[in-house]
Amino acid sequence: MMGEAAALGGLFLAAFGAATVLPFQSEIVFAAMQIGGAWPVWLLVVVASIGNTLGSCVNYAMGRAAERYRDRRWFPANEAQLARAQAWYGRWGVWTLLLSWAPLGDAITLIAGIMRTPVWLFVALVGFAKTVRYIVFAALTAGFL
Repeated sequence: MMGEAAALGGLFLAAFGAATVLPFQSEIVFAAMQIGGAWPVWLLVVVASIGNTLGSCVNYAMGRAAERYRDRRWFPANEAQLARAQAWYGRWGVWTLLLSWAPLGDAITLIAGIMRTPVWLFVALVGFAKTVRYIVFAALTAGFL
């Protein structure tokens, strides 16, 4: 039982790390565990999705923290530019979070923090995108797609 919990914890950490700026890959761990067959696929999807979503929350928090430095000369936008960007992002750009699973997804989640995306909306969109990704990956691994 302890070995099973440790393996699921390893999947969680791999998924968490993969969503941050750290160079992790969770797909290999996920596929190996799925092929091993010791756990139901739904449990692997849930654990990996939660870990990956929480990892993206780290990027979001880093973006929120970086936004505090907007008055610094090195910050890439002045107050007016940032306000315009935040207005545009709030209306249209927030939907890019549905691509948070993609290779540049880490940057998208970081930008969401800078753009002050509401946390509930961030978690809903990123959680949905990450979960769908793992469902599709599980289907691919099982040979359904």
